[in-house]
Amino acid sequence: MVTLELIILVCLLLAIISIVWNTLITGISPMMSSGKACQAMLASIDGTVKGPLIDLGSGWGTLVIALARKYPRQQVIGYELSLIPWLVSMIWKYGLQLNNLTLYRKDFMKADLSGASLLCCYLFPEGMLSLEEKLKGELSNEIRIVSNTFALSSFQPIKVTKLNDIYQSPIYLYHWVPR
Repeated sequence: MVTLELIILVCLLLAIISIVWNTLITGISPMMSSGKACQAMLASIDGTVKGPLIDLGSGWGTLVIALARKYPRQQVIGYELSLIPWLVSMIWKYGLQLNNLTLYRKDFMKADLSGASLLCCYLFPEGMLSLEEKLKGELSNEIRIVSNTFALSSFQPIKVTKLNDIYQSPIYLYHWVPR
């Protein structure tokens, strides 16, 4: 029994180290979107979206799994750098048999987002600035962007939904038109 307990303890310690390491590398820990935030983000998406739905920094899979379940005929893609949250998402993907969902353990800043019809994100201020620069440099098509809590600094959202939570968290909806 002591061996099993030791194995479990070592696995937990390695998981914690992995999350802390990735937090130091990316500048933010993997955060779950709350249930209210997921509902508001899903509600703000036009049901007629065509093309891939992409979750940038899909974390523990809260939103990307909900997207794949709500849009079973759409290709849904999630990008996550942190190993443990990515593994949890993979378990959910296969457990729920979500064949329309592809999860990459990859930095979305190095991914081609040009085919997307929708981008979803729950980043942090510096991450939003980096995303904005990437979009300005790479996208030539119109897309929708839904962001939990953090705004794109130089673009006006077409809608802002305030959540009924302690922080009155905003959900921003953008219609990105390349300039």
